[in-house]
Amino acid sequence: MIASQGSALPRKKRNLNAYMLGLCLTFVLSLLAKGLALLPFLGIMGQLVLAILLGMVYRAFAGVPEYAMPGIAFSNKKLLRLGIILLGMRLNLADIVHAGPKVLLLAAVNISVTLLAVYGIARLMKVDPVMSLLAACGSAICGAAAVAAIAPQVRANEQETAVSAAVVALLGTLFTLLYVGLYPLLGLSPAGYGVFAGGTLHEVAHAIAAAAPGGKEAEDMAVIVKLTRVALLVPVAVLVGLWSSRKGGRTAPGERTRIPIPWFVLGFLVMSGIHTLGILPESAASQIVTAAYMLMAMAMAGLGLNVDFAVFGRKGGRPFAAALLGSCLLAGVGYVLVKALGLA
Repeated sequence: MIASQGSALPRKKRNLNAYMLGLCLTFVLSLLAKGLALLPFLGIMGQLVLAILLGMVYRAFAGVPEYAMPGIAFSNKKLLRLGIILLGMRLNLADIVHAGPKVLLLAAVNISVTLLAVYGIARLMKVDPVMSLLAACGSAICGAAAVAAIAPQVRANEQETAVSAAVVALLGTLFTLLYVGLYPLLGLSPAGYGVFAGGTLHEVAHAIAAAAPGGKEAEDMAVIVKLTRVALLVPVAVLVGLWSSRKGGRTAPGERTRIPIPWFVLGFLVMSGIHTLGILPESAASQIVTAAYMLMAMAMAGLGLNVDFAVFGRKGGRPFAAALLGSCLLAGVGYVLVKALGLA
């Protein structure tokens, strides 16, 4: 008995060390991504996008030891959900109310059109239903964060989640650069351009970067409209969960189909409420948001560590094409709505 206990202790210690190794690896990659995001061009991509790419690059050149995978999986799942909850501290629901019903209508229409378009195009291209949904939600709502939030609802695996997040993130970066070049030709006021950027681009970082040529007024409107789309992540996650469960989804043999409840997304809404009510000072809210991005970057790095470039090339091509066509449609519809609703 004593010998058995003695042999078990080193094994537990080895397991703990391996667990910490995976966590430390994702933490270091997230820190590196944060540093790179401070550089002028890379800042357009943002910390989350860079973390995914760094994870993929690390796997390609250094490899990932199998015993580090439990810690990486912890980052992928637990830290990701905690990060999404804390990210709610960035959203002030009063700003959405003050922006008016036109902004909410624009966000709702853009999301609906993009969801249907990207999912429909992806299925026509024979993309797997799960990856079709992930690409659609990422393109329509808030990029990699939306992909990560929707993934548990449809039981996506790590590779599907990582490839979908990377596809949407890279596509958003390309459109950000395109918007910056097109700004002088769009015929929009700074505020109107901010509405357009926030209503159609993928990540919060993309919207801010694209709006920069329009000045502070454009940036402020881009953030408000973008966060309005982020707020709609909650009902979309619930609806996707309901739809997936009714379609049968991915269930093990003999397992009953159940409706997945996205508690962590509801936690996001609770944190938004706390911020809206001003329960915490703005300085504390800012620190919480910084922590949220760090946790989500660790999760994105973990997802990247699960995917090599060969898998990305094999699985990402058709989702990228579908998301590209859907994003072009989103840009067109978004521009028409900005004009039609008198927001230009």
